[in-house]
Amino acid sequence: MFLPYDVSLHQAIFLERENRFILTCKLVETSEIITVHLQDPGRLKKLLVPNNTLYVSYHDAPHRKTKWTAELVKKPDDDILVSLRSTLPNQLVRQVLQQGRLQEFEHLLYVKQEYTYGGSRWDFLLKGEEKPYLLEVKSVTMEEGSIGYFPDAPTKRGKKHVMELTEIQRSGSHQTGVLFVCQREDIQVVRPADWIDADFASALKVARQAGVELKARSCQLTLEGIGLGKQIPVEV
Repeated sequence: MFLPYDVSLHQAIFLERENRFILTCKLVETSEIITVHLQDPGRLKKLLVPNNTLYVSYHDAPHRKTKWTAELVKKPDDDILVSLRSTLPNQLVRQVLQQGRLQEFEHLLYVKQEYTYGGSRWDFLLKGEEKPYLLEVKSVTMEEGSIGYFPDAPTKRGKKHVMELTEIQRSGSHQTGVLFVCQREDIQVVRPADWIDADFASALKVARQAGVELKARSCQLTLEGIGLGKQIPVEV
């Protein structure tokens, strides 16, 4: 499954990160200094390095304070692309679930996206033969030695989701799962970043022990779009 980008990409050079969601970059085509919105809240320390190559898109909506959005970044000293748009994994997963083309969930039927149950809103509700399935999708961009780590910054929301999925799993009302989508192709296994968020790592271990399914996929990226790649293991 390949999802073409719905925007035109412009090459830029990263200069600095002003805050969590704002970058300063230089457009290659015009040398203009631009302010760029960053969706990904992670630290991205190995990717957002001075003079590294980014790809940005232009948006002229009147409500936007920044007209540019960071879409892709190149891995330094490599041609590997990494997606910076945190909403892409859910778009991609929705399409493959609707078409029944995600092997690890092919026994389930897509019901809806953004389903409220308990104290949270879940990314997807699926229908199983015996019970409904709640699926939460997490985006992975950090890599060290072909290992993908999540989260790239402390995540109270992520911990809350995992703990709630554990309780729902134990209640027996639903099967539950987390799908880590690695927005790059060079990751072979996913692990929790316990030195960044030990509470999340601990909660994920408890979740697996309770029966929450932990799955992961890599992605294939080009300058034209993104595709879901192979299944990879999750180690906790």
